Amino acid sequence: MDFSSLTDAVLRVAAVFLCLTIHETCHGLAALALGDPTAKSMHRLSLNPLHHIDWLGLALMFTVGFGWAKPVPVDPRYFRRPKQGMALTALAGPVSNFLLALVLLFAGRLVYDYAPYSAANQRLLTFLLTTAILSLGLGLFNLIPIPPLDGSKVLFSLLPDRAYNTMLRYERYGMLLLWAVVLLGVGDKWMSAAIQWTYELFCRVVGF
Repeated sequence: MDFSSLTDAVLRVAAVFLCLTIHETCHGLAALALGDPTAKSMHRLSLNPLHHIDWLGLALMFTVGFGWAKPVPVDPRYFRRPKQGMALTALAGPVSNFLLALVLLFAGRLVYDYAPYSAANQRLLTFLLTTAILSLGLGLFNLIPIPPLDGSKVLFSLLPDRAYNTMLRYERYGMLLLWAVVLLGVGDKWMSAAIQWTYELFCRVVGF
């Protein structure tokens, strides 16, 4: 058995679990802060990844590079301003991924600067940096304004009420459009460039 490959596989799964769990938990925390207890009542304010993982979405993430977690339940009727509440709740996910990336890069800098060189420390550094890139990618991808991604909820919140309600009626068809975008590779170069630019910017922020 190749224990090195096995360790790499475990670390990849751990990285995906960490990024998705933080993302979904922060959706629920934002909703709770805005008055919606739905996620809390359904035990989704948890750092246990098993509360958030959709196994089909996880399998597809590793096989075709595109997957999903279980959406955090949100009831906009609890919000004083439903459109704005949904937008802020949606933004909490990508923002949490950006903050997680900063924390991981700062930890990577500490390991690089102060930890003695060893195979274990090198593996730790690689894990921190690759997980930061994954977290950035997840955050940026979710800002694409196609339902059901978070960016669509932000975009919808800017529309007049009539247009907003119309878009909500057709939101369920967004997944088909999203699959087409992913499978056809539309915007892959732009997304890769955005991830690279953001990664380099965050590295400068933490002095790495």
